[in-house]
Amino acid sequence: MNESSLKKQLVKLNLGGLRYFDSIGSTNDEALAWAADGAKDLSLVVADEQTQGRGRLDRKWFTPKGSAIAMSLILRPTIPMRPHLSRTVGLAALSLTDACLKLGLSPQIKWPNDILLNGKKTAGILVETVWSGDAADSLVIGMGINVEKAAAPPAETLQFPATSLAEQLEAAPKREEIIALILNAFIRWREQIGTEEFLKAWDQKLAFRGEQIQIRAGAEEIIHGRLDGLEPDGSLRLRDEHGSPVSIRFGDVSLRPAA
Repeated sequence: MNESSLKKQLVKLNLGGLRYFDSIGSTNDEALAWAADGAKDLSLVVADEQTQGRGRLDRKWFTPKGSAIAMSLILRPTIPMRPHLSRTVGLAALSLTDACLKLGLSPQIKWPNDILLNGKKTAGILVETVWSGDAADSLVIGMGINVEKAAAPPAETLQFPATSLAEQLEAAPKREEIIALILNAFIRWREQIGTEEFLKAWDQKLAFRGEQIQIRAGAEEIIHGRLDGLEPDGSLRLRDEHGSPVSIRFGDVSLRPAA
């Protein structure tokens, strides 16, 4: 992948702008600065290599040269979108799962921000906000996807098993083709973010549905329950040992199937 091949693949999309880097510290950091400087809606930052990538909770995200997708999309919320900004991570997750489905795979969403293939993490999402006073001026949606086998970090460094598209397919498509699939799906789902169809699609792709799971909330609290589905705002709904509903909000949470 290079800037020329990427532009050619994305030419039919109405992007606000494109910045491509052979190597960068963090695509999200670049996109946050660009957004604060007035970047247009659907401006995109892509890097062939990311040396200081991060996921949620400041975890490192491994992006070796030539083997993964590191991209950050700048989203300027429309007025109809604003009541549903808590669903933005679902928007990114549905875009990634749709791209995987197009490739003949069977993805699941490990709430809130990971994509699983055969129970192993293949992609992650990091949503960050540029504020104007108390209002969200823009959102930066970072997406990292393991494409080649070299993109998956060493097993001994992981808290959750990882895989790659190449490991799940006979041959992984070109990265620019995958990016185009993701962005096309993103643009489609964005128009539906406030609908029941959107929430239902997100809900149906949840991993561990109906299973007993444990969620680490903060440094010490561990919550156990059966994964029941999603609340309208995208929060996770569990059933505790008494069958009562428990809502888990976005934040410092880590979901695992129960041992």
